[in-house]
Amino acid sequence: MLLEKIKTPGLAHLSYLLGSGGQAAVIDPRRDCAIYVEKARAAGLEITHIFETHRNEDLVSGAPILANMTGATVFHGPNPEQPIVYAQTVYEGDCFAIGQLEIRVLETPGHTDDHLAYAMFDSAYPDKAVGVFTGDALFVGDVGRTDFYPNRRREVAGLLYDSLQKILALGDQAIIYPAHGAGSVCGSGMAEREFSSVGHERLNNPRLQITERDAFIDAKINENHYQPPYFRLMERLNMQGGDAPPAIMRPRNLTLAQFKDSDADHIIDIRETMAYASGHFPGSMSLPVSMIPAFVGWFIGEGERIVLVAADEAQLATAMTHLVRVALDDVVGGYVGVVAAAKQGERLQQIPMIDTHEVNKRLNGNDKDIDQKNWVLLDVRDADERAAHAIEGSEHIYVGHLNERWQALDKHRHYTLMCASGARATVAAGWLASRGFDNLDIYLGGMEAWRHAKDTAE
Repeated sequence: MLLEKIKTPGLAHLSYLLGSGGQAAVIDPRRDCAIYVEKARAAGLEITHIFETHRNEDLVSGAPILANMTGATVFHGPNPEQPIVYAQTVYEGDCFAIGQLEIRVLETPGHTDDHLAYAMFDSAYPDKAVGVFTGDALFVGDVGRTDFYPNRRREVAGLLYDSLQKILALGDQAIIYPAHGAGSVCGSGMAEREFSSVGHERLNNPRLQITERDAFIDAKINENHYQPPYFRLMERLNMQGGDAPPAIMRPRNLTLAQFKDSDADHIIDIRETMAYASGHFPGSMSLPVSMIPAFVGWFIGEGERIVLVAADEAQLATAMTHLVRVALDDVVGGYVGVVAAAKQGERLQQIPMIDTHEVNKRLNGNDKDIDQKNWVLLDVRDADERAAHAIEGSEHIYVGHLNERWQALDKHRHYTLMCASGARATVAAGWLASRGFDNLDIYLGGMEAWRHAKDTAE
């Protein structure tokens, strides 16, 4: 028997390959899905079944692509918003044999209406489930978000409560295999650990400690989640079926002349934040390669053409992989060589970094070098972070919401961007810079530095 987890870095997506008796099944494959075929063949298995737990919102499903590669059948739950054209519908109680393993379908709506969990049994020991693929219903340390149906908030939160009871009824011995881990936008309180059991979650998962249905519903509808615009693209593609990824997962290398003539919709500088702040091409935005999965879907739209600016070839390759997985991969090419361009006389822009001392001076009106009336300390953290700790006198716009709200900002004002440390603030500053804002700086250290300074002073 084989059961292997395949993790997608950045998105913290978890998919699974399981096999027995020469057959294999894949749970929730990603778009670049050759990895499943390679691993199955290495184990002497043929992929015959592809199970989707739900219509994913944060990445392109590889199910239709993998089906074309292998001839396997895709199975999906009932009640999708639109027909899943590449899949067969399965229902509560349907069973599938994968060699000695048996997969039993559980209808578990709440996160989405079409959500399923798949209980896994070993036919040699049939009394209790060995494990359960919980999709986005139950995570390690958290449960699924229920904000995708705003007009039915109480209803869908109640559906998730009922679905969780169905999963818990499988028994404490069952190992859970969720579709996402810590760092995913599909939950906010996931543990760093990617292994657990129904019993462990029953005892320790904060949401499962809420045993009354109405109290659980109240807790869920009071959660704060963000929905990047690209979620709508993922939902559509995951009903219609996405295209196969590019055969070559690397962008074309551009010369400086080609870069300058590229006429792209966005220039994305994927170097680290300090490198971007120190010197970047005019009109470029900052999105470090490690932050692409979390934020590219806020700022880049379907079909918009991208040029990448990187420190090296490895960054370009990683960035392209991240972009392919969310179908924002209309990449004209990549340029490596900001320093070389500077040597050739190309003009670069900088965004200054300031520290806690400087922020304090400005808040107290003691900085004679700026126009105090036109200065704004703009906090770009999420609402929960700000509710926990905020700097008096600061204003708030979540970094992702700057994708549209930048248009209401006054370009003549001076903005200091801040977050917890400086990374998201640099993304925010870079976006504003790419939109023509000139009077910007970044609070390096952000709220962490602010709180440390206050604690030290006390």
